[in-house]
Amino acid sequence: MARPKILVVGAGFAGVECVRRLERRLGSAEADVALVTPFSYQLYLPLLPQVASGVLTPQSIAVSLRRSGRFRTRIIPGGAVGVDTAAKVCVIRKITGETVDERYDHIVLAPGSVTRTFDIPGLADNARGMKTLAEAAFVRDHVIAQLDLADASHDEAERASRLQFVVVGGGYAGTETAACLQRLTGTAVKRYPRLDPALIKWHLIDIAPKLMPELGDKLGASALKVLQDRGVEVSLGVSVQKAGAEEVTLTDGRVLPCRTLIWTAGVAASPLIATLGAETVRGRLAVTAEMTLPGQDGVFALGDAAAVPDLAKGEDAAVCPPTAQHAMRQGRRVADNVIAALRRQPLRPYTHKDLGLVVDLGGKDAVSKPFGIELRGLPAQAVARGYHWSALRTNVARTRVLTNWVLNAVAGDDFVRTGFLSGAQGALRDFEHTDSYLSPEQVREHTRALTARPR
Repeated sequence: MARPKILVVGAGFAGVECVRRLERRLGSAEADVALVTPFSYQLYLPLLPQVASGVLTPQSIAVSLRRSGRFRTRIIPGGAVGVDTAAKVCVIRKITGETVDERYDHIVLAPGSVTRTFDIPGLADNARGMKTLAEAAFVRDHVIAQLDLADASHDEAERASRLQFVVVGGGYAGTETAACLQRLTGTAVKRYPRLDPALIKWHLIDIAPKLMPELGDKLGASALKVLQDRGVEVSLGVSVQKAGAEEVTLTDGRVLPCRTLIWTAGVAASPLIATLGAETVRGRLAVTAEMTLPGQDGVFALGDAAAVPDLAKGEDAAVCPPTAQHAMRQGRRVADNVIAALRRQPLRPYTHKDLGLVVDLGGKDAVSKPFGIELRGLPAQAVARGYHWSALRTNVARTRVLTNWVLNAVAGDDFVRTGFLSGAQGALRDFEHTDSYLSPEQVREHTRALTARPR
């Protein structure tokens, strides 16, 4: 008999942890495992702001999957664009553009999320995201380019607009991005004698009434003070009304001359989830505590794309937030449940104990809350970087990151453009590709002929 086929979609924290657990605990003859991902690496997202600011090199946080011990999982280089749960077929668009159908016996859906953009005029064409390695590289090139162009310009109005930067999103990603890039421009401007440092203005904007409310009032206030002491203007209860190429209009009526808008205001589940035609909770797939899809055989979902019940809160409607901490733990539990299903054993629900939160604001500034203990400054920085360093999967990645941190501490920031901006804008529209997914009807039509073939 043919071995069962396990298909894992997505190489984020959830998908990679699931694959690693399957490889460790499954016998080689028990099942064939395949992973669908456009890149053969796991991106360590929490350190992406440090790539954008040049503290870390892009390669440092792109952890190679093939360097991970005896990696035997088959990698399918592409992205899933549709799933037919009745036919047990996943439609995959390879990086070549070719569409293929992959049969499965068990599928683990961990496609992650996309940037939530809302219906704001001009946003997709003029804002830049911070969810991929390429976007971080584009943001870095773009910010440094604004300094170069402002330095070369004789137009005071152009200078002012090029030296004003807006980050939208007061969560961890937005706060760390604003903090790290502000330090970069603050250091770089010393090498531009024609530029007045007072012209460089950073804005952090969020519609919420508090900055990073998950940290609590005291630590949130500490992070806010760090930003304000650096000159970052933080506007809460405000969002973007319209995004132009040279100005940003805010909902409070202000119009900011600005050529750099970085959007980190929340995420939405991958459009792949909509192709299943199943029940969702705020766009995330509604699953059981065991992370199975009700009424569907062999379908598991987790991470940012699934509304996994948060049993630790004891509330009926509570679901786990889309964080790396949850994704990694869910990946391990899903792997155990897939193996249990293969061996006809009972599945176990996902439960967790919160480890705390860390926010790296660059330099000696950080706020952390490990196991409920509130820390600030250097102790918080040590905890934050220690946590990230230990969470990297390979010794090679740990060595690269540690080396970069030491080099940055000794030699300071580097602000050389790498040329990514040549002939490309690098806006949100260039990276999301949300129009490439199929509808549920298109998926069924696509797989109808395939299901008639013998397996």
